Amino acid sequence: MKEHSKCLWFYLLAALAMAPMLAQSAANAAEAKPAVDKTGWYHDIVDVNFVKQYAVLPKRNDVTIIDSRPTARKYDKGHIPGAVSIPDSQFDKMKQLLPKDKSTLLIFYCGGTQCKLSHKSAGKAEKLGYKNIKVYANGYPDWVKNGNVVSVSEAYVKKLIDTNAKVVIVDSRPKARKYDKGHIPGAISIPDTDFDKMTDKLPAEKSTPLLFYCGGYKCKLSDNSAHKAMKRGYTNVKTFAAGFPAWKKAHGKGMISTASAAAKPAIKAGAEAGTITVASLEKILKEDPKSVVLVDVRDSEEFKQGTFKTAINIPINNLEKKINTLPKNKPIVFFCGSGGRSGEAYDMVKMFRSDLEVYFLDAELSFNKDGSYVMVPHQG
Repeated sequence: MKEHSKCLWFYLLAALAMAPMLAQSAANAAEAKPAVDKTGWYHDIVDVNFVKQYAVLPKRNDVTIIDSRPTARKYDKGHIPGAVSIPDSQFDKMKQLLPKDKSTLLIFYCGGTQCKLSHKSAGKAEKLGYKNIKVYANGYPDWVKNGNVVSVSEAYVKKLIDTNAKVVIVDSRPKARKYDKGHIPGAISIPDTDFDKMTDKLPAEKSTPLLFYCGGYKCKLSDNSAHKAMKRGYTNVKTFAAGFPAWKKAHGKGMISTASAAAKPAIKAGAEAGTITVASLEKILKEDPKSVVLVDVRDSEEFKQGTFKTAINIPINNLEKKINTLPKNKPIVFFCGSGGRSGEAYDMVKMFRSDLEVYFLDAELSFNKDGSYVMVPHQG
């Protein structure tokens, strides 16, 4: 009986001793990833750190990075910056996109370790005589996992605009020299050099999609700004690396919204900064009142008693809340009864929306019941 009890205690102690090992073994089995089938893999594999030194802007001349995935379904929505799209299924038709110098470094990638498109394309390139070929086998998923910025295509940007997608498009180029002369419709101006001073123009919600662009593959401003946004906690940041040159080539100036359009009214500024002269406003009201946005910043009761026919009403006390609704495709003229509230509106907008062209009327202004008005400049 004693021997039997000893055996029971022995087995019990052994079971207790093995329990942690069995639990760990079960955990390891649960976490185990499916084995990677490397059949057909290309012989020269590189990792993310190797790729990062070549996926830079300005774009290097000694390398071509090739995305072997389908263009519309994958590449357009997100790819390694600077990569060209040569889907493996279209390789023979698109091989002219490869560099003429066959000693140039080629880096192929696709959808990760379960995807063999990049390996197939690498083999095809080798048969064409290319001598320096690598495959980033972990591919696009690994690039994203490691916190790197991804880029999108011009076609994808166009789709975002056409569908009114919830995205903030940011032009990282200098405002006066570049943005004002032409930019992607709907884009806001946050020059990279002024990024830290203008972060108030970015959305408060850090999950909001942000898309930065600048002057193409030779420009690194958008890449710089994208990294700054990520450091500030924004979680959905991409770039349009091909930038404005690609957009302009695809859509021409007809698709561009500019702050210096030919149809811009001839506004004569007053002596005080930001003011518009009475004569200038009179001319605009007579010839083309819709060429500017007239904003009456008086209270709603005053607005109802009389105002300009094309004016909208945003009382000065509500302006800060509605400041992001102000349009950027026309000059904006604020007015009130004597220039006090309109001047305050001008100062507020210049502080929060430097991308807008704004003026204010510093004059005595009153409206009659018949719709006529009296506008008198201040003396002295």
